[in-house]
Amino acid sequence: MAHFIRVMDVPNSRSSHWQPIPKSGGIAIVAAFVVGSLIIYFVASVARIEDREFWGFLACAVLLAVVSLIDDVTQKSFAAKIFTQMLCVGVVLALGVIVTRLWVPLLGEVELGWGGYLFTFLWMMGLTNAYNFMDGLDGLVGGVAVIAAVFLCAIAFSQRSYFVYATSYALLASVAGFLVFNLPPARVFMGDVGSAFLGFTFATLAVIGASFDFGHLSFYVVPMLLFQIIFDAAFTFVRRLVRGDKVYLPHRSHLYQLLNRMGYSHRAVSLFHYAVAATQGIGAFLLVGLEPQNRVYAFLPFLVFNAVYAGYVLRRARAMKLT
Repeated sequence: MAHFIRVMDVPNSRSSHWQPIPKSGGIAIVAAFVVGSLIIYFVASVARIEDREFWGFLACAVLLAVVSLIDDVTQKSFAAKIFTQMLCVGVVLALGVIVTRLWVPLLGEVELGWGGYLFTFLWMMGLTNAYNFMDGLDGLVGGVAVIAAVFLCAIAFSQRSYFVYATSYALLASVAGFLVFNLPPARVFMGDVGSAFLGFTFATLAVIGASFDFGHLSFYVVPMLLFQIIFDAAFTFVRRLVRGDKVYLPHRSHLYQLLNRMGYSHRAVSLFHYAVAATQGIGAFLLVGLEPQNRVYAFLPFLVFNAVYAGYVLRRARAMKLT
């Protein structure tokens, strides 16, 4: 099917694979997730949110996936992709799915007011693109998604956020089925249809869990679970911006890409990120046990670790003239 509809990742100078590989795996992820979500909607009695938020979330996630699939086929401009993401995020915000308050050290619980719309917009756009940018090695973001979903499922259940619990289980099963075919050496890629969908879904679940679910799961849980994904994408974006690079153009200077170009295999780099994701999962469990105003402090050890990791990778990459 991927050959027939021309959803193929043909290698170029930026690629880390050497032969055309189907990039249609995201279709299976989205389809399985939609089936799971519909079962939750029609069967669940407790794991529910209001119809407007549920259908808005599901419809926007599917719309984003469909447009991303079209982009995978036609290779439209980056501007068109960003416009579609902004449209989907805007619809979710218009339905009232926003972060209304955050716990901040020294200030306590802060009401965001209209600032909640801007904060939620930046969060959802940021994670959607971060996940898209990080999808460049066999099994990396798929495996991280499975690990993050396992911990999100367990933490949400422990905090009585039953909609996030059930939905993250559907997400876990969907990505795990795909990951079987994506582990190194990959037989299929998820493509933008999968990576953009995963980033958008995780971002939306963070907001829904904090604002609408029964247990009001801490918003900080999802950023903790995906902290290395967020750090790598943000660090690389800022680094390229400072250097004057055109940040909207494809490149091979993410930390995980440099690690691979230094000689570490797809499997080694992916396993490293799996280990970090599992550690972040433990950190997320510890985070929800802290007083709300102290939860931000749980990020500090991971921030220090990633700063050291970034310094090591850049130093080695410069020595090998990879930058």
